[in-house]
Amino acid sequence: QVQLVESGGGLVQAGGSLRLSCAASGRILSTYTMGWFRQAPGKEREFVAAMWWSRGSTNYADSVKGRFTISRDNAKNTVYLQMNSLKPEDTAVYFCAARPVREYKYWGQGTQVTVSS
Repeated sequence: QVQLVESGGGLVQAGGSLRLSCAASGRILSTYTMGWFRQAPGKEREFVAAMWWSRGSTNYADSVKGRFTISRDNAKNTVYLQMNSLKPEDTAVYFCAARPVREYKYWGQGTQVTVSS
């Protein structure tokens, strides 16, 4: 069993930055993929970024490429999402998730990010 807890959300002006953290308790195996998703009001949840825990390789949604960076701290069992050049359309609840094999099985409770224009 894996528990995920996000933190770091808040209110920021357009052009600003935030760093989200996702602390994992339980065993994160090297085969896991860690991902960030977001859901804006009235919209479906969408993929933001992912990292393969063992290799460190990453993948990003086109809408955040060049602005967001996913990273990890193995010793702390924590995944980060550095968000720069934020836009009002980045406003959403951001979720951290862990994928053991084929699907994201474990989810955090989410953290609100609000970007004002």
